[in-house]
Amino acid sequence: MTGSADAVTRSALQTALAAVDAASYGYGVAGAHLPAAGRAVAERDWADLQGARDALVSMLAARGGAAPAARDAYQLPFPVRSAAAAVSLAGYLQNRLAAAYLGLVALDDPALRAWGARQAQVCAVRATSWLGRALAFPGLSAAETGPARAAGTRSPGTSSPSASR
Repeated sequence: MTGSADAVTRSALQTALAAVDAASYGYGVAGAHLPAAGRAVAERDWADLQGARDALVSMLAARGGAAPAARDAYQLPFPVRSAAAAVSLAGYLQNRLAAAYLGLVALDDPALRAWGARQAQVCAVRATSWLGRALAFPGLSAAETGPARAAGTRSPGTSSPSASR
């Protein structure tokens, strides 16, 4: 890898790590507003985020990069004061994570591309489970994908996470 490619790779890994840290914080907020079944799913997702964080920190270290510490707090995209808002937040966070992982898919390293693609897929499935619908292009907002509509009929916050995950 050239120095420039190394810097691009480290930047993509740090971007994904920052998204994981923000999602971990958001899951803490969401979990406080969920009933027991939803909270159990959120806790499982949060634990998986910690595993992803550990993997990203290792990948960064292997490439001579440093993992910045997570912030104490993150700005949420909207107020979370109910279970419905918590469900919407969990789905939103997963969609944002998918977008961050797409940055890894664009790298030259085949192993990082494969890992990023798997992570983006997992996030898309989780977002769909939380929201009851999928984005046409996971990782991209509806504004970025044009008139394509999300599959499914339930609106955000009205569905509960699938117990089958």
